[in-house]
Amino acid sequence: MTPAALIKEKREELNLTQREFAHLLKLGRNGERTVRRWENGETEPAELYVYYVMNLRPEIPFAQSEDFEGDFTFIDLFAGIGGMHLAYSAAGGRCVYANEWDKYCQIQYKNNFGITPEGDITKVNAQDIPAHDILVAGFPCQPFSIAGVSKKKSLGRETGFADKTQGTLFFDVARIIDERRPKAFMLENVKNLKSHDGGRTWATIRETLDALDYEVFAEVLDGQIYVPQHRERIIIVGFDRRRYGSDIDFAFDLVKPVDKPKLSDVLEDRDTSSYVLSDKLWSYLQTYAEKHRAKGNGFGYGMPELDGVTRTLSARYYKDGSEILIRQPEGNPRKLTPRECARLQGYPDEYRIVVSDTQAYKQFGNSVVVPLIEQVARLIKTKIEELEASRE
Repeated sequence: MTPAALIKEKREELNLTQREFAHLLKLGRNGERTVRRWENGETEPAELYVYYVMNLRPEIPFAQSEDFEGDFTFIDLFAGIGGMHLAYSAAGGRCVYANEWDKYCQIQYKNNFGITPEGDITKVNAQDIPAHDILVAGFPCQPFSIAGVSKKKSLGRETGFADKTQGTLFFDVARIIDERRPKAFMLENVKNLKSHDGGRTWATIRETLDALDYEVFAEVLDGQIYVPQHRERIIIVGFDRRRYGSDIDFAFDLVKPVDKPKLSDVLEDRDTSSYVLSDKLWSYLQTYAEKHRAKGNGFGYGMPELDGVTRTLSARYYKDGSEILIRQPEGNPRKLTPRECARLQGYPDEYRIVVSDTQAYKQFGNSVVVPLIEQVARLIKTKIEELEASRE
């Protein structure tokens, strides 16, 4: 078989477009054109690429079989690269719908779960979303405009939540909850959601969820219970009062591991010299840190001990890696590799990284601590089972 035929056959076997296949091979900006030229026989790929393509596995590591019913169903909104999907699946759930607009996240999601998330959520008809037990969403934090809107109007069932939340992505979460009435939901956001926009954002969210007739519980949780990363996020859980009444209690009683995670647990045992900072960048980071130190500020790079925990991994990590640097035996420190970022968020090594390093850094920086979310998912599952039993 010619290289051209081999590449086309393998790509089609993996059910990937030429662009997606190029991302999988990390071919860069002109990757789609490169794949097209390979398949047309205009150019021949290097032997290394041929060998890699020959050994690609068509299996999707976390795809759920069609006959898998699960203990409950869930939908994954603002799905990113599937951290919530991993967590809720591990808790026994079956994903019946996913939505994510970013094309690179869609590629990751498809290659790991066999599902291509639907795009722009603002254009999705809520009635077209399958019925589900739990709605899961890590929605963006946006301010709400409430000028000239009375409380009565904003909470009235005639106009409902739309008055205060229209034009924000939280509105789409609310309208889907209102239309599909899941038994429960779990929303995730940044720790500072409660203080965002002078507290008005959180007040509007609480009022909206209350108007939708859900009993709401919220708590800030730190991922360092399960991974060696200080990552605080607010988790918002709600249960349908129309189904279960208002006498609902819920606590974030997380099961904690015996051993405390440490940074060395996530480091790769391979050559990572390509991730070492250049002399120019390292000099800049040291100068920047010293300037702010002299002013009494805490800004600067972070270089945790190997038996400690890191700062919060952010979506800007791809720029210089300054918030988490790894000390080297000699010379300049290095950035984390994309796989180490995945581990820092609790992703299993079976999870495929099929995009560029830059995209991977952004994606894992925006993701969730998977084992933490899994514990919350199990608590919600248990509470739903208790509430359902009380209705019988």
